[in-house]
Amino acid sequence: MNKKSLSERDICTKFITPALKNAGWNIQTQVREEFSFTDGRIYVRGHLTARGKRKRADYILYHKPNIPLAIIEAKDNTHAIGAGMQQALEYAEILDIPCVFSSNGDGFVFHDRTCTGKLEKELTNDQFPTPADLWAIYIRYKGIQTSEQERIASQDYFFDGSGKTPRYYQQIAINRTVEAIAKGENRILLVMATGTGKTYIAFQIIHRLWKSGTKKRILFLADRTALIDQPRRNDFKHFKDKMTIIKKTVITRHDGKEVLVSNNKRGIDSSDKAYEIYLGLYQGLTNANDMEDAYKDFSLSFFDLVIVDECHRGSAADDSAWRKILEYFGNATHIGLTATPRETNEVSNSEYFGDPIYTYSLRQGISDGFLAPYRVVRIGIDIDLEGWRPPSGYLDKKGDPVEDRIYNRSDFDRLLVVDERRELVARKITEFLKGTDRFSKTIVFCQDIEHADGMRREIGNANADLVAANYKYVMKITGDDEEGKRELDNFTDPEQPYPVIATTSKLMNTGIDAQTCKLIVLDSNIRSMTEFKQIIGRGTRINEEYGKRYFTILDFRNVTDLFSDPDFDGDPVRIKPVSQDEDISVIEAEEKIADVPIMDEESGEEITDFEDLTGEGDEDNAPPDYPETPDNPPDPPEVNEPREKIFVNGVDVTVLNSREIYFDKDGKPITMSLKDFTRQQILNQYQSLDDFLRKWGASDKKEAIIEELLEQGILVDSLLEAVNRDCDLFDVICHVAWDMPPLTRKERANNVKKRNYFAKYGESARKVLESLLDKYADEGIRQIEDINILKITPFDRIGSPIQIIRSFGEKSDYLKAVNELEDQIYNTGAA
Repeated sequence: MNKKSLSERDICTKFITPALKNAGWNIQTQVREEFSFTDGRIYVRGHLTARGKRKRADYILYHKPNIPLAIIEAKDNTHAIGAGMQQALEYAEILDIPCVFSSNGDGFVFHDRTCTGKLEKELTNDQFPTPADLWAIYIRYKGIQTSEQERIASQDYFFDGSGKTPRYYQQIAINRTVEAIAKGENRILLVMATGTGKTYIAFQIIHRLWKSGTKKRILFLADRTALIDQPRRNDFKHFKDKMTIIKKTVITRHDGKEVLVSNNKRGIDSSDKAYEIYLGLYQGLTNANDMEDAYKDFSLSFFDLVIVDECHRGSAADDSAWRKILEYFGNATHIGLTATPRETNEVSNSEYFGDPIYTYSLRQGISDGFLAPYRVVRIGIDIDLEGWRPPSGYLDKKGDPVEDRIYNRSDFDRLLVVDERRELVARKITEFLKGTDRFSKTIVFCQDIEHADGMRREIGNANADLVAANYKYVMKITGDDEEGKRELDNFTDPEQPYPVIATTSKLMNTGIDAQTCKLIVLDSNIRSMTEFKQIIGRGTRINEEYGKRYFTILDFRNVTDLFSDPDFDGDPVRIKPVSQDEDISVIEAEEKIADVPIMDEESGEEITDFEDLTGEGDEDNAPPDYPETPDNPPDPPEVNEPREKIFVNGVDVTVLNSREIYFDKDGKPITMSLKDFTRQQILNQYQSLDDFLRKWGASDKKEAIIEELLEQGILVDSLLEAVNRDCDLFDVICHVAWDMPPLTRKERANNVKKRNYFAKYGESARKVLESLLDKYADEGIRQIEDINILKITPFDRIGSPIQIIRSFGEKSDYLKAVNELEDQIYNTGAA
């Protein structure tokens, strides 16, 4: 058997797997082969989407399910034994794995990430470490020192038989938390982007600590009913009769007023204390209308673990009434879960919980393909950007004079309501939906309840045909509207087509699993990064069954400037500014026909297999099966601010151009002009024009230079748009960096034709080169460098790709001719 002729899979089967068996590894329970641990980033072109390549480990070795010890990267035997080490180390860091191996079948290179001496050594196939050997390294890697800590850290996960297992980042969050608690840590913070399964993570943490006997009574604390009800009905249901919800009941005082108290008139009914897992709202444990706080009916040491969901709210502030609950149960271990850690002068999560033990960001979730990418369409309204001053003697709709001052974006819909502005917003929302899908689930975030009601009316007027068919096409869903709140579950239910559009203020900015929300409209002056991230989180979930792979943000308030916050953890696939009278219904069509290639960040290959997904829906979110009141207190109602608004009409309102935001290769906003930024990047890489020309001329493929420029953060497509779409990128670079006058591609092509360059070729070869030159003039240099171009028109009329290549001789002769053609195209430099 010639080992060099074997495939990578053959090497695994014939050499690596037998080595694992001989070392005592159970292939069925401790080894996973060809394990894909990401889903592959979703790429968007118009309304089409495609998945990129998944990150895949050849082998992952486990102590127990979900407790990984080692990763092995395999290569075929034509590679060196350590050829896979760099990739394996990258994956090991992502997966939080200490032991890293590379193999080509001849043996292994072993990298011990815990070692401070000699990091790597070679092993024969007979020397592969045993499970006990690698478990000992894992224990050292995690800082576990006692047998009791080891026992807790190795506690089994919960499996319900459905085959559901944690994603890799959930596994890391769970393991790190359990291990930290095993080592005696009592304040732990997990930062996990919205849509990454914080509730499932909390369930597995609780289950493992509960089953190991480490924590016997656990309180899961939240501040919204949905954040209690969803865990109870889904992941936490496996606790069955060991779980209860802390409730209050209503009694009537002697003065006839109803108040909330507990079943024993002060605290929690004594029968409730027989449970082990407790779910509770802050509101259900505090401020019972002059009655003593109900949480005090429990002893100080009753709970030994408190998990605080969405810990950036409620208990984050030192002076919060709700913080008293955590202080009362201060002897317990406290775990904070949040997608948006809150850090201000007055409020700090990290000050209370400490630095996050693990962070999984929106950026990483999008890169891994677990969260939906998004585009931003920014619509700048003239009176928002320039301000509006009422003419002399101007009266409002009631006939009262309007104060003479300049009103701006912060005033509209908060102090001053301009009918025409709301009509324009509704018209643009409708325009976008008509160009995509009028039944895409949409959330419109407004300033307050009155604004939400006004937008419901205006959107209804703009969609009179659909509202006539079903009045629930657009509904206001706010805390003060019982009918609207009853429709919240239908909005998030994939089987229910209505409501389609929800206008809201605060009620839907968190705790709502709208997995198929495809459009988020921002018409509220959001000032808080925390609130902004929570709102955007309503769209980040993916539901491929109902065609949801990405979402769009329509920004009417320029609040996406918050993307410039250094903590923001995801970049839009596109930011599109909208100008006067521009039809935003065609935005997706424009992107679909764009000729800029999209490269997969994992494989580096161009993405071409875009799919057209249709349909929409949301995760099943059935109504609560226990009453929200009186046994369970409702969420705090939304209220309008106590101010009288001014209502006006007859104002000329239009859409203006708004600036476009660009991001550098690290995702940070570019604050200088696009041309200045590009010039700076190019001059950092090339010392002079001659230096650039030498490298361009010496490159066999200009595509490689373009890819290098992209990697440096140069925004090729945006730059072409800013200078001249008809120019070659070569000319644009020379023009921007060294002020050379640019030629268009057609001008360069005509210069080649004037030289009679093709005369030295035969008739067939000459036709091919002339067609390549025409393709360059129309589409650019990238197209003529791709040999697959020979399969399309007009080349298919000349002959098959093989016949065309033979007209030059060998394939190398064809490629040489293409290189010479490129030399002819660029032989005049940038002039």
